[in-house]
Amino acid sequence: MATSRQPERRLIASNKKARHDYTILKTYEAGLVLRGTEVKSLRAGQASLVDAFAQERDGELWLYGLHIAEYAYGTWTNHQPRRMRKLLLRRVEINKILDRIRDPGLTLVPLALYFENGWAKVELGVARGKRSYDKRQALAERDAQREIAREMGRHLKGIPRSQA
Repeated sequence: MATSRQPERRLIASNKKARHDYTILKTYEAGLVLRGTEVKSLRAGQASLVDAFAQERDGELWLYGLHIAEYAYGTWTNHQPRRMRKLLLRRVEINKILDRIRDPGLTLVPLALYFENGWAKVELGVARGKRSYDKRQALAERDAQREIAREMGRHLKGIPRSQA
């Protein structure tokens, strides 16, 4: 009997604020060039995507501002917490991303950092910034959907509205 192997994905950090501040148009998965102590620190869950962004430099994509805390048991070989890290993508994907982010108003933001089958990966999103009224509208829609779900649950359980 053949069993399909699901890729094991373990989330390290996510950038919830990016989904609030930006409209995500397309997502990509990229590998990261890391040092040994960085991998050990990531396995301990010591990373933050706040203020992180990706940019093109010399025809390659680099991740700036990703904070990976120094490894607690590291020695003089420890890494700098906020150094630039190269993103590993195929040339075709890099060209597609660069073509998209050259449009005015588009940027490349990291959405999540995770391990997949033992490899550190980052989920990148080509994004357009939201205006403040767009953010308020998205919050109002989410609250309305939550209220609808709550009422449907009450209706299915047979609870009248006045008791809740």
